[in-house]
Amino acid sequence: MAALCNSILLLLCFFTASLPFSIQKPTKTPLDNSLSLSFPLTSIPHPNPKPLLSSLSSSTAQPVKRPPTTATSSPPYNYRSAFKYSMALVVSLPIGTPPQTQQMVLDTGSQLSWIQCNKKAPPKKPPPTTSFDPSLSSSFSVLPCNHPICKPRVPDFTLPTSCDQNRLCHYSYFYADGTLAEGNLVREKFTFSSTQSTPPLILGCATDTSDAQGILGMNLGRLSFANQAKISKFSYCTPLRPNHGGAPPSGGFYLGQNPNSRTFQYVNILTFSESQRMPNFDPRAFTLPLVGLRLGAIKLNISAECFRPNAGGVGQTMIDSGSEYTYLVEETYDKVRGEVVRLVGPKLKKGYVYEGVLDMCFDGDAVLIGRQIGDLVFEYEKGVEVVVDKERVLGDVGGGVHCLGIGRSDSLAIPGNIIGNVHQQNMWVEYDLANRRVGFGRADCSRSVQ
Repeated sequence: MAALCNSILLLLCFFTASLPFSIQKPTKTPLDNSLSLSFPLTSIPHPNPKPLLSSLSSSTAQPVKRPPTTATSSPPYNYRSAFKYSMALVVSLPIGTPPQTQQMVLDTGSQLSWIQCNKKAPPKKPPPTTSFDPSLSSSFSVLPCNHPICKPRVPDFTLPTSCDQNRLCHYSYFYADGTLAEGNLVREKFTFSSTQSTPPLILGCATDTSDAQGILGMNLGRLSFANQAKISKFSYCTPLRPNHGGAPPSGGFYLGQNPNSRTFQYVNILTFSESQRMPNFDPRAFTLPLVGLRLGAIKLNISAECFRPNAGGVGQTMIDSGSEYTYLVEETYDKVRGEVVRLVGPKLKKGYVYEGVLDMCFDGDAVLIGRQIGDLVFEYEKGVEVVVDKERVLGDVGGGVHCLGIGRSDSLAIPGNIIGNVHQQNMWVEYDLANRRVGFGRADCSRSVQ
């Protein structure tokens, strides 16, 4: 019997909390000879753990979606880096000529990449937290008003644009917490080394924003960083977040081939033809074939319609590095909460809702309560399972309170399911764009940058 799986508008998020995972039945895949780049990822607390609004579809608030992409040819990249992690996955990237290091939130739920652009006195060596100074880069250019991207309603790019007083292309980007990033659309290179750089890519140069970092948009949109730079695959390893207030740990980020991929198990990214596109469906999201959920030994009795988009697009299941928590449609959420209440109902913190999102919270010994709840298991097609260990199924939100990192998607006005980075910790997640699949591999992510 079909269950109701609420609907409103499509949007996505960005943050993270702390849980370990195991992946079962690993599948081996041969390594290819492509180059690969790797970086550290930094997890930094975000002042407001509300999800980002990657697209706004209200007529009054100017719809914000993701930009179209210009095809540029480039060699395969081989780049590795570390990143910091607490609620958001923040990677430091070299941008411009000569490069200026910029902090950007790695967001697989967004298309538009943007950086902080504010002029400053030329420093000897720009620190990672400084904004980008266009006057110091010989490869920087601004898009004029007559550029095709600046025309409204370009297919696959509904970002509201306009001409500013200098006849340059101006954009506005709204987020779910009410904040706004706006500036000019520009072209700029990412310069990884003296021999490796991208062609000039279209991104936002934000001059009015309250956020400390920019965004690295990595979804399937034509103007995402991955598509413009011709990245065939990328991956990240999100470490366990420490207890509330602890120092952010570092994880790993690869552009290109990951040497660990032989142990990954893969699920296909679901694709839908143009004729199948539905009003509430986001065709640029990474849509995964989730088929079920387990708590401990109990497989929850959830309608399959809650994991797949229906005729209106309701029920789409998306994986999103930019969302801290996981969000489920109403029927699915109610089944999860019902089982938690059955197992540990008397221990629930009554009347408590963390940040207006999480209402399965507890005082007391989180490990002991977690063992009573059991492992949280995400079941995908092909027998692929992502397991959140019972000892870490609850995350520390401060004040001695621990919560299950799952909220209702209708609290975000989203008619689908979002798998947030809280349920991507201590594993590699690889986005194999060439083969239209996502891979998972268990790891100690705190060692992924060594």
